Amino acid sequence: MIKEALRSILPDRTAFHLLATALGRAVQHGSLVVIDPWGQRHVFGPDDTPTASIRVTDPRIPGRVLADPMLGVGEAYMDGTLVLEQGSLRDFLMMGVSIASDFAKSSQAARGFASPSQKPQRPNPVERARANVAHHYDLSEEFYRLFLDPDLQYSCAYFQDGDESLELAQAKKKRHIAAKLRLETGARVLDIGSGWGGLALELASRHGVEVDGLTLSREQFKVATARVADGGLVPHVRFHLRDYRHETGVYDRIVSVGMFEHVGPTHYGEFFDIVHRLLAPDGLAVIHAIGRTGPPSGCDPWIEKYIFPGGYCPALSEVFTAIEPSGLRVTDVELLPLHYAETLRCWSERFRAHRARAVEIYDERFCRMWEFYLAACEAAFRGGNMTVFQIQLTRSIKASPPTRDYMIDEERRLIV
Repeated sequence: MIKEALRSILPDRTAFHLLATALGRAVQHGSLVVIDPWGQRHVFGPDDTPTASIRVTDPRIPGRVLADPMLGVGEAYMDGTLVLEQGSLRDFLMMGVSIASDFAKSSQAARGFASPSQKPQRPNPVERARANVAHHYDLSEEFYRLFLDPDLQYSCAYFQDGDESLELAQAKKKRHIAAKLRLETGARVLDIGSGWGGLALELASRHGVEVDGLTLSREQFKVATARVADGGLVPHVRFHLRDYRHETGVYDRIVSVGMFEHVGPTHYGEFFDIVHRLLAPDGLAVIHAIGRTGPPSGCDPWIEKYIFPGGYCPALSEVFTAIEPSGLRVTDVELLPLHYAETLRCWSERFRAHRARAVEIYDERFCRMWEFYLAACEAAFRGGNMTVFQIQLTRSIKASPPTRDYMIDEERRLIV
């Protein structure tokens, strides 16, 4: 409420002066050119050649950026009132990440406007979780096929050598997770947040396991169920429109890829208690999710509003604090931040290549929103404190070997 009030009463030129003062102090590398709504050109940073040049056409934008930098910039780009004159959106947002940590403290006047959002504490009951999932994952299958690989893997790929195609890197991701699961023929596997079904189908067809997948997305459920029949994997793979809190079975292995971000911090303890309850005494679980390497922080307001309502990417300390009382043992941890940065780069390139069709499916503003989302996330993983973690959990210390050699040996056996 305070930010909104200040945003509405701050004169436009005064807001730009405050913003310019903050940028003048914060841009320490590269060079940013800003053409203000009144046609004047301003240069920030030490380099002669601009990293990026933008034109701001709406005099209200500076005040909005001061109030919420990411929200203000993101909405301006979506609305076309922030125009890139030189450089790419990726260049601009990479520069934004480099100055973000200094932005709030670079100007005493701006500090109050740019305070971060608070960590969400609201509960995430099943109906709210279902609505939040529908907002993002119930977009059309055709839209996602414009930029994902053919298997519809919508999570961090694994660029083991660094020069893989997206298809190969996603195949290696599935192999990497399978190696950590130590799968045995006939094992019962639970996939929490099964998406369009690619991982479940891979585990069943290649490792001879029985898989139950859980999703709250009706579109993903429809696609995944059809793929089971097409792949001849009935009855070895079953998908369910079911919240993990309603699951009652016992499984030898549990895997969750890209779902923990939607659990909500007030439910972390409950999540790991349920994993403990569903996991066989000698079982293994692997949780793959987006997190942050810094301390707990608030949600990005633009991402929360437009992309993932109810989403939250935890600090690693929050995850381990929730695991400790559950009775689960952490037996392996791996961080993959640059792998996701590279994944997002691939998605952005493919999205741009098929942008015209994306506009036909939705509209121009929607496409600008997705361009901003993919580029901003790449910048956060490449230059910020965002990461991807894979945590292996067990109930018994005997369930996992004392060294990681078995993972490497299994990956070599499963050469893609």
